[in-house]
Amino acid sequence: MNIQWYPGHMTKAKRAMKEDIKLIDLIIELVDARAPSSSRNPDIDELGQGKGRLILLNKADLADEAASALWMAYFEEKGFEVMKLDARSKAGLARLQPMIQRACKEKIERDRRRGILNRPVRAMVVGIPNVGKSTFINSLAGKAAAKTGNRPGVTKGNQWIRLNKQVELLDTPGILWPKFEDQTVGLRLAFLGSIHDEILNLDELATELSRYLLEEKPGVLAEYYKITEEGCMAHQVLEELARVRSCLKKGGEPDLSRTAKLLLDDFRAGKLGRVTLETPKEAGC
Repeated sequence: MNIQWYPGHMTKAKRAMKEDIKLIDLIIELVDARAPSSSRNPDIDELGQGKGRLILLNKADLADEAASALWMAYFEEKGFEVMKLDARSKAGLARLQPMIQRACKEKIERDRRRGILNRPVRAMVVGIPNVGKSTFINSLAGKAAAKTGNRPGVTKGNQWIRLNKQVELLDTPGILWPKFEDQTVGLRLAFLGSIHDEILNLDELATELSRYLLEEKPGVLAEYYKITEEGCMAHQVLEELARVRSCLKKGGEPDLSRTAKLLLDDFRAGKLGRVTLETPKEAGC
């Protein structure tokens, strides 16, 4: 599969981000804990030079814990403040305020030397589509301050949200980059739902996901769906799954389109278990 998705509003959003970066002290970057490298926009490091940095491994409840520990160590070694997170839950959010203060320590000390006291930290929240930025902001703010949706591209424009006297957040639209040089990255993002399903061939995508799980996570499909993996090819798994889950057309023929959507939805919701698609080594970090 050749996967590319860069709708027009992303160009406008990136332009606005370049302007707004001058106004902020800290970049809070959300990545998907199941693919922390693939779900990082490479433009952010360039845009964020000289700013405090905080990386949140969101959806950590869906990721493999051992792999998440490797990613935590990797980002900490790079000098980032880093934290695992499930943005749908408020658990652990109390630890965020001290991390924001540490990430902005130099800025706060610089203000103090100038006699500027208690100026709130202005933080930009960034991340690719469907990584959970708006859900994170709403959990942090304790109210529906940002629009959410379980699909990419819900946030279309920037908006400021005042959390408290210490922190102001700027929510930004999810931005991808114009071209995936490595199609493995595009495939991982498609598996996770960060690319609009409408532009994808879901039958092909589900077949690729079946192939990946058979090769890299053997037993995951068999355990959840109670099907036989041994000797099966990826397309045969979908056919078997169609029969087990009664995704059939008239005459008993497997309905592969329904089955593909079922498999993708189950994977994205974490029903197949805690699966991480890449370690730092596998991502070439």
